[in-house]
Amino acid sequence: MIVVLKHNPNPEQLQSLITWLQEKGIIIHTSIGEGNMLLGLVGDTSKIDADLISALDIVEDVKRVQEPYKNANRKFHPEDTVVKVGNTQIGGGNLTLMAGPCSVESEEQVVAIAKAVKASGATMLRGGAFKPRTSPYSFQGLGEVGLRYLEIAKEETGLPIVTELMDLSQLPLFKNVDVIQIGARNMQNFDLLKAVGRQEKPVMIKRGMSATYEEWLMSAEYVMAGGNENVILCERGVRTFETYTRNTLDLAAIPVLRKLTHLPIIVDPSHATGKSWLVDPLAMGAVATGCDGLLIEVHNDPAHALCDGPQSLKPEQFDALAKKLLRLKEFVKTIEE
Repeated sequence: MIVVLKHNPNPEQLQSLITWLQEKGIIIHTSIGEGNMLLGLVGDTSKIDADLISALDIVEDVKRVQEPYKNANRKFHPEDTVVKVGNTQIGGGNLTLMAGPCSVESEEQVVAIAKAVKASGATMLRGGAFKPRTSPYSFQGLGEVGLRYLEIAKEETGLPIVTELMDLSQLPLFKNVDVIQIGARNMQNFDLLKAVGRQEKPVMIKRGMSATYEEWLMSAEYVMAGGNENVILCERGVRTFETYTRNTLDLAAIPVLRKLTHLPIIVDPSHATGKSWLVDPLAMGAVATGCDGLLIEVHNDPAHALCDGPQSLKPEQFDALAKKLLRLKEFVKTIEE
């Protein structure tokens, strides 16, 4: 249920309403927009008399929400959420470029790539220390050593770190990580979602390979219900009948999510197709469709990469793409104004 308050509601009446609702076991989330204040009521609102609330002098309107996700719902939070990470932010009209290797392979490798992508306009460093792989014989990442290499790259460049958390036991190791990534395979690992919801670091949730929009948003709801509202959604392609590409990138997700949620939307064109030559056009399409940022894999020697080399761009390719993306973003802004 959403309670829309009139402009400048009487503080005493507002507090009286909040107290009454809390006594009924309702959790209240307040959202202040340009014109109105909203109270998002989470809990069993079936026994709350909407007409009784509507009759209050401070109330403009009362709406019942049908969707099972409340905190992630744009109806609860009409203004777009902006997630602050270090000296940068995700959302708010800018284009965030997260770039780096699929897997951290050495200190020299990740530092060199970090310096290159920063020079090209990236504002965040992505890199895998722990890697979920389909085959148990594939490279699984350097683990804690890989995290240390990412920290060194951060010290060298100032770029905030985005990396994947695979298991609850790894969470204590992520104290110097800036954005915790929940991978597609863990999108519905509810214990993991609850755990990252109880800490304050921003969380980026990748869409599961066969997840619906509602299932994806319910994963975000798990994190937000724990108290962490710094959630980012990442579209990385879904599994379809097509086998030519690794996955099928769902660009329709961007406008659909804009309608359904206030959370920032990132697109990963690298995992979407598994082919480096498709990263450029899909990244351009994602920016034109209105995403808040891109997650792009960059490797200094893709042919010899230990993980996902075929979908990785070389630093010079990323540099050329980044320039086009930033120009396109400015153009999109001008035609929207």
